[in-house]
Order: sequence, then structure tokens, then C-alpha cells
Amino acid sequence: MSVKIKDKHFYVCSYGGCGSKMLYNYLNNFGKTYHVHSRYLPEKLTHIKNEHFTNTLVENNIENYYVIYIYRNPVDAILSRFSNPNHLRHIQCKGSIKLDDVINTKQDLYNLDEFFTNYTSINSKRNYKIYCIKYEEFFENIKTFNIELGIDNNPKFYPVKKEREKECPNYIALKNIYSDLINKMNNMSYITII
Repeated sequence: MSVKIKDKHFYVCSYGGCGSKMLYNYLNNFGKTYHVHSRYLPEKLTHIKNEHFTNTLVENNIENYYVIYIYRNPVDAILSRFSNPNHLRHIQCKGSIKLDDVINTKQDLYNLDEFFTNYTSINSKRNYKIYCIKYEEFFENIKTFNIELGIDNNPKFYPVKKEREKECPNYIALKNIYSDLINKMNNMSYITII
């Protein structure tokens, strides 16, 4: 039995600066889409409100819900979005963290490794799958993505990659701080289903 487009629900999850808005807009062509910044996932799938999971369980047609976690090199994501204190609150960072704090302490104060691990770790109690998508490989592999999600592969809907120029004198320092997380990401397949 095929699922009608209107019956598909896509939860596009990320810590920001990873192309989640692009993916949200793309998937709107194929169903109801929700932008999600929750750091913590429920064991049983819930509905979304204000870009976060709620306590209201999805009780019907859970097979029509697709939880998609899009991730990206954390340095690029940080330089794209993390100067905004509202964004940090939205992704549930503890306290007011400035880029200089991360660089001076040489620690992942944004807890992006935790965010990544929460979405990419197996939890046998979950009643849903998570489609983990590597942003850096998305645009060259949209057809594969479409096949995995059972959506039409129509190039007229394909999003266009737009990159902002980001200059940061501390790029190397950030790369060193996030080297373990970058290695974890590099070892993931383009699409990993958890």
C-alpha cells in the first residue's frame, strides 16, 4: 500500500547551521514537514510543537512519520548560526556561551557531540527510525535520499546548494576542539538508518 503525499510527516532535526531549513522546504513538496531543534529524543515518537518534541504520543500511522537528522561539520555549523543567543537557547544549550568561551576552554561547550550522539545511537526502546543524513553529501545524492524515504525523484524540486562565506581566524582552533566529532561524522555513511 502506498502512502499518499499528504499522509507523510517529516521531522527535520538538527542543531542548526546544517541545512535543515533547506531540507524542510524541500520535503514540504512531499508531505507535512516540521523543523525540530530538540536535543533530546523521546523513546516513543511524539508530536512537535515550537520546534521541539512534546509529551503527546503519535498514536496512529507511525509508519508515515520520518525522523530525519541532518548533521554537518560542527565548525561550519557554529560559524553559520551559533553567534545568535536565541539559537543557543532554542537548541537547549546551557547558559550563554560565546565562541571565545569555546576557544579559550578548548571544550565543546555547545555539547554538539552529545546532540550528535543522541540522534545517532541505537536505542532498542524507540518505536521509530532515524534517518541520519550527512549534509556534505546530500546534494550529490538526493536520488538515494528520495528512494530511502519513498518520495518522488523529481529534479525540478531539487534544492540548490547555497553556501555563505565564513571567515574565522580561529577555524583551526575550532577544528581541533571538534576533531573527535568530525571523525565520527566522517566515519558515517551518507545515510545511516538508526
